Amino acid sequence: VLRSSFRYRDIKVGEGEYPPKAFDVVVHYSLKIDTGNGIKEFFSSFDAPGRPLDVRVGTGMVIPGLDEGLSTMKKGGIRRLYIPGKLSFPNGVKSKVGKPAVPPRSDIIADVQLIYIPGIDDDLEVAGAGEDE
Repeated sequence: VLRSSFRYRDIKVGEGEYPPKAFDVVVHYSLKIDTGNGIKEFFSSFDAPGRPLDVRVGTGMVIPGLDEGLSTMKKGGIRRLYIPGKLSFPNGVKSKVGKPAVPPRSDIIADVQLIYIPGIDDDLEVAGAGEDE
């Protein structure tokens, strides 16, 4: 359970440090909603292979539930977030071709993969360089 009392499930726990507030992270994520006729995806960065997203953690660049979930992940982590409506889209999301609309403040599910934390991961790799020499 995270600060705002919403649930999550780690599919794979990452390694290293948590991203500090206002740090960029490189992620893939998909967002889903229960439409009453099953769970339907309405956004996915996985749809464009090789095109992960840069997100600045803790700055409101993404919805609050995703922001909070990312803040406690580590590089390589994969997590499913069960985001309540109060931490999702206050104005909803319009439907797109083949994707459902999301009513305002709907509960959503987010599958998130934290790929890389620029700056932190770079420092760790440099610190470990040359140890075998």
